[in-house]
Amino acid sequence: MFAALGRMVVGHPWRVIAVWVVAAVAVIALSPGLPTSNDESDFLPGHYESVRAGKVRDAAFPDTFAPAAVVVVSRADGRPLSAADSARVAGVAKSVQDAHLKDAHLKNVAELVPGPPAPNRLVQTIAVRMPPGVGTDTPEAADAAQALRGELRRLTAGTGLRARTTGAASAALDDRESSGDADLLVMIATLVLILVLLLVIFRSPVTALLPIVVLAVLSQVANGLIAATVRALGLRADSSASQLLIVVLFGVGTDYILFLMFRYRERLRAGDDPKTAMVGALARVGEAITSAAGVVIIAFLAMTLSTLSLFRSWGPSLAIAVTVTLLGGLTLVPAVVSLLGTRVFWPSKAWRREPEAARFARVGASLARRPALYAAVAGGVLAVLAVGSFGFRPDFDLAAGALPSSAESRVALEDLQRGLPAGSTDPTHVYLTGRKLDRAELGRFGERLKAVEGVGEVAPPQVGPDGRTAGFSVVLASAPESARALDTVRGPLRRTVRQAAPAGTDALVGGSTAVYVDIRAAMNRDYSVVFPAAAALIFLVLALLLRSLVAPWYLLASVGLGFGATLGATALLFQQAGGKPGLLFHLPLIMYMFVVALGTDYNILIMARLREEAREGAAPRPALAAAIRHTGPTIGAAGLILAGSFAALMLAGNQVLVEVGFAISFGIAVAAFVMALFVTPGLTALIGHRAWWPGHGAAPPAADPAPVPAGRRTS
Repeated sequence: MFAALGRMVVGHPWRVIAVWVVAAVAVIALSPGLPTSNDESDFLPGHYESVRAGKVRDAAFPDTFAPAAVVVVSRADGRPLSAADSARVAGVAKSVQDAHLKDAHLKNVAELVPGPPAPNRLVQTIAVRMPPGVGTDTPEAADAAQALRGELRRLTAGTGLRARTTGAASAALDDRESSGDADLLVMIATLVLILVLLLVIFRSPVTALLPIVVLAVLSQVANGLIAATVRALGLRADSSASQLLIVVLFGVGTDYILFLMFRYRERLRAGDDPKTAMVGALARVGEAITSAAGVVIIAFLAMTLSTLSLFRSWGPSLAIAVTVTLLGGLTLVPAVVSLLGTRVFWPSKAWRREPEAARFARVGASLARRPALYAAVAGGVLAVLAVGSFGFRPDFDLAAGALPSSAESRVALEDLQRGLPAGSTDPTHVYLTGRKLDRAELGRFGERLKAVEGVGEVAPPQVGPDGRTAGFSVVLASAPESARALDTVRGPLRRTVRQAAPAGTDALVGGSTAVYVDIRAAMNRDYSVVFPAAAALIFLVLALLLRSLVAPWYLLASVGLGFGATLGATALLFQQAGGKPGLLFHLPLIMYMFVVALGTDYNILIMARLREEAREGAAPRPALAAAIRHTGPTIGAAGLILAGSFAALMLAGNQVLVEVGFAISFGIAVAAFVMALFVTPGLTALIGHRAWWPGHGAAPPAADPAPVPAGRRTS
């Protein structure tokens, strides 16, 4: 099949290239934009309590809003605010709101609502509302927060007052400013890494630039198809979707191109002419690349089983990206290389001869002599690291983890806590619905809420126009995104609300903290469904590729061990050694996408070569040595590029991206340099031909797609 595909592509390269160029132009011209949302509640199904509470709020209290930012006003000398100071605060709020109608920079600052001074009069707050459709962590919100800060400085100059902003929009601005040109820096670092490593490996600028140029075309096709698919399915992505797509396209695409180019060079060294070498390379490695991509696609599509629409949109999006990359790797890349021939390695001549003292040859020979020792030591180290995964704690407080202590949003939050609970920036809301309640019933219910441990303040109730809905604004003692706030809402607050609700009413707890609680519950459910489903489907792909019911078991076990070791190492580094309260709440899912799905590629590549060597009659240990010698450089180069690309995220200056960059790069390195080069081949050599049961690993080799000169070994 893949030999026939290779002959078709090599025979008609210009037609193949033309089809891809036309497809890219058509998709760019016709595809819609990617629909996104930054409201976490948009990603939850409607049956969750926080979503139902939001619907009650919209129906009964449409004018209620969660502030996009909070202005914290205090005296510069630290003394309590006087009556005149409070009057100035109200004047500042009115002046900014008036400026909103005149100043284009303040167009997204829709309303400012001053609150009363704190009981100790050390601070006073102004709630800031932005227009509908402006997400609190969007560039528009950050721009509005920046303009607001400038206007506040102007209005408070010489008054003795100090006005600082905190809240989601303010944190988004601080994140942007602290990161600076982080996106550009990461992109440049990634491209430089790919170019430098490919130059070192192939010693050719043509080969180094090939993945960049080809993937630029493929990315346009993939992005257009993804936008159309996500819209057709009625899903939404979050603002991180585009960055994930870029990483997947360039990371996976470079890997698959490397798999093909290494095998192409190998066939040239075996004596094939360039066109025959490309047909032979596709015939030999095409099945492994397709199977590796199939595993990644299945893993991503398994995310459609998620409860959260965020991950359901990621699944098809990333699966489409990998599918387009696979098709391009099997058609566009061979077409371009077949036109260039050996000029693809210009000006290097090293492609003509195989190094005599290759490092991977020595590694393979050593591993073949002592496979049990290598597998036991490598597996033992990873098992020790995996123990640390039991200490993983999810953290929703991304701002505190990502921003420096000098950021204005964090300083303003500290100012606010001098007079008000930390939860004042984003209160939790409790709603009673069902029947009219008198003032005494509402008062008793409010007193029960005040008595809940972790609750700082409870405002007087609001009653809806029909008298059948009452809302209580509950200010938590902890920051809304903190683990302590989540525990308060999940446990004592919701429990008290259900117990204290007057007869004949339904009680609901909503607000951002409640949304985070429900997201955490949904993710725990997803882990128990998505991971097993993906494992079963990946097992099927491995069984079909390897024609074995034995090898897939220990391959999946090794992948699971690598996942546990990566999560454990990350938890030990950042939580234990770094003193952080927790890690990014959906880090395990991100690791699943990139470490498990992409890391399995390397296991597939080495196992496909082991099976090929066995089918050519090699005994288990010589097959291991040959597989490491020939495939080790491919895995090493691909793993180094992919791990290095993710490690570039650590340059962003954002602590959340540092966590993600470390976890993924560490996991990819484990998958490539430990699992694929030591554990998996070592276990295969120990199990011997039984690893391929019920297939026939030592069956005669299939007919070679091209003649090989006498005296030259087929590889």
